[in-house]
Amino acid sequence: MTAEVPRAAARVPGWVVPLVKAALLLADAALAVACFCAAYAVREGGGLLRGFSFARGFAWEPYFEPYAALLWFVVLVRLVSNVYYDLYRMRGEFSYLDECVRASRAAAVGSLLIVAWAFLYRGGFEFRAFSYARGVFVLDFLLALAAYTALRLATRAAQSAVRRREVNLIPTLVVGRGAEAALCVREMRARRELGYRVIGVVETGPGKDAPLGELFEGVPVVADVAGLPEAIRETGANEVIITDPTLSGDMLFEVMMRVGRRGVEFRVAPSLFNCLPRKTEVDQIGVLPVITLFREPLSQGARVVKRAFDLAAAALALVLLSPLWVLMALLIKLDSKGPVLYRQERVGMDGRIFLFLKFRTMRTGADDRIHREFQRQYIEGRPETNLGDSVRPVYKLHDDPRVTRTGRWLRRTSLDELPQLLNVLRGDMSLVGPRPPIPYEVEAYALWHRKRLDMKPGMTGLWQVSGRNRLSFDEMVRLDLFYIENWSLWLDLKIMLRTLPVLLRGEAY
Repeated sequence: MTAEVPRAAARVPGWVVPLVKAALLLADAALAVACFCAAYAVREGGGLLRGFSFARGFAWEPYFEPYAALLWFVVLVRLVSNVYYDLYRMRGEFSYLDECVRASRAAAVGSLLIVAWAFLYRGGFEFRAFSYARGVFVLDFLLALAAYTALRLATRAAQSAVRRREVNLIPTLVVGRGAEAALCVREMRARRELGYRVIGVVETGPGKDAPLGELFEGVPVVADVAGLPEAIRETGANEVIITDPTLSGDMLFEVMMRVGRRGVEFRVAPSLFNCLPRKTEVDQIGVLPVITLFREPLSQGARVVKRAFDLAAAALALVLLSPLWVLMALLIKLDSKGPVLYRQERVGMDGRIFLFLKFRTMRTGADDRIHREFQRQYIEGRPETNLGDSVRPVYKLHDDPRVTRTGRWLRRTSLDELPQLLNVLRGDMSLVGPRPPIPYEVEAYALWHRKRLDMKPGMTGLWQVSGRNRLSFDEMVRLDLFYIENWSLWLDLKIMLRTLPVLLRGEAY
């Protein structure tokens, strides 16, 4: 049940925040150059630039040339470090102390990488015998630390001033009408610089209808718990704070699954800790401690690291395995009529549809009704989908009449999946992640199954190296959720290393 509540209007155009982030990025790049050049000027005392021309570019002073060769790397490292430590996050509450800590960590890690690069690379072959002054790098770190900290504090101070004028606040719903909810509403109203505007309260009282339109701490009651997803859509809320400790964890989980990931963050009072998943984050809104549920599976910095690793590894694999592509294309053509590559719609992260590539292993025009029915029963957990026995279960159509002779060999070795490297380069997939489902499979999912769509699908994953076709669908989903909640680059590397023996033993099919 929901009330007619006006949709929360944005107080600034949608392009303003991205523009501010872009300006911060440009300012950080300029500061990186300025700090490094200033450190050299203070330590060495020489000039930097002799002149500039469009034909030849910058003409550096001879003593500064070895340092100038490092400038591009200095800028790159500073920006990547700032991204990794989330220094471009503008949403929600913040702490000046936390900003200083993140800025100092970014500056320290960036400086360590710069020093390592300088003494290993030495500006290129031309300067291989040059000895850099260590004092320049120490000064660069101190200047960068001061500059980036000052810039962040100034940015946050300006953001607080704007928020106090009630501009660009996050529309928020509060679930519950107890003392905790009252504290939350009062705190957010008194301290606009926290970045929130409470636009509605959700009733959680059992056995009674929500008193829609009634005011609680000056905020209208807009729905009951069952109507929360509709209230979020109708009001345009971006955050939901649960303050009722009696709210059922199962009900809360079901509501979150119905809402999905539409840019909405759920936070919960610590008294509801028994319903939390492993991946949580503790924050504070004024004096009120809250815990963020199901934040993005990867932080912005982690996404950059994972994507960079995917691009580098996929590009290298394409080059090294290119002779195999020619061989497999010939075998497919000789075995049966039809194209070499098979294209199929699959469901990616957040339910986005993409075109999935693989080497064709079936006869052209094959009917997919057998596979559709098998997958539906497999997802439902039907015992007849186990084509093995209780000791060694097998959940796979091994005797699929649609598969060609070459296709069986390609599937057994998983070589049919090599074209997915192109999907990785395009950004549709990752090297490691959940298996990408077909749209008709997703239609049969239970609500909790859809949580596996929170991360990009992968060419390999925990399911592939932990039993693959011997696991039921629910067991596969639990492995995917474990991977999503516990992602690390090291975990990706371990899964990739464990994939090779599986392929060599022919256990992939």
